[in-house]
Amino acid sequence: MVLKKSGAGLAVLGAAMLLGAGTAHADPLPRLQQTDVAPALGGLTGALGYGVAPVKDLRLDPFAQSSADVLNNGVAVQPENSGLAPVATTAVTGPLSNGGGAKDLPAVGPLLGVLPG
Repeated sequence: MVLKKSGAGLAVLGAAMLLGAGTAHADPLPRLQQTDVAPALGGLTGALGYGVAPVKDLRLDPFAQSSADVLNNGVAVQPENSGLAPVATTAVTGPLSNGGGAKDLPAVGPLLGVLPG
């Protein structure tokens, strides 16, 4: 087999390379897609509700409603001034000794209502 070199074929090939015909230029820097924050935050708040709800309902006093419950005892003080109401600890310990969780506490419960779940 005899290989013939044609000057016209090389000229056509050289002109095509100079003009860029048939060649694809790749972008040297890859570009990332724009991130949409709304679905990510929606997933985070949805997952946060599932993670926080058990903590809000967790029974804090393991001996609640039993004979060994130390929080079942209450102390009340009657001030000497007859115009004042008695002060007792049962307002704070009562929800716990009834088997409640953190959401049932007088001061903490409303604050936990802000959390999802």
